[in-house]
Amino acid sequence: MDLMENSVRAKASTIKLTIKESTTDNLYSVTIEDDGVGMSPDFVARVTDPYTTTRTTRKVGLGLPLIKMNTEIAGGGMSIDSEVGRGTILSFWYAHDSWDRPPLGDIAGTIVMLAANNEDKRIIYKHISKKGEYTFDTKEIKEILGDMSINNYDIIKYLKEMINENILDIEASK
Repeated sequence: MDLMENSVRAKASTIKLTIKESTTDNLYSVTIEDDGVGMSPDFVARVTDPYTTTRTTRKVGLGLPLIKMNTEIAGGGMSIDSEVGRGTILSFWYAHDSWDRPPLGDIAGTIVMLAANNEDKRIIYKHISKKGEYTFDTKEIKEILGDMSINNYDIIKYLKEMINENILDIEASK
């Protein structure tokens, strides 16, 4: 959630989360792509330093440094591609079978809360496994809902259940 909130703070109108898992290739990858303000090459080079942050409320930013450390511990890595005015692509990956790979957690809750709290943003979540792929797109949800808000308890509950059922259908890892 914290990493996707970076995209919100970067004034992105579209935030795309893609998770790909392959036991065959022993790979579990996560990509967050946005069309926000982007970062300069100098800032990208320093962004994994905990004392590099754009926040004014505190002087440390631990999200990316922790991701980098966790991926390296779990046989993976991280890359950031960003351009000022174009947006950012953050990719990180783990060895799928690593005991040190952190669990995905409540991805349905994360996606739905991000969408409900940022209704002006397009949120796309795509999960790819050996059993298939699932895509959740707030553009489609908003077309179906019409004037109804995503930020409604019954809608939030339904969307979380829908995402969880689809993740189960493609036998995605937790």
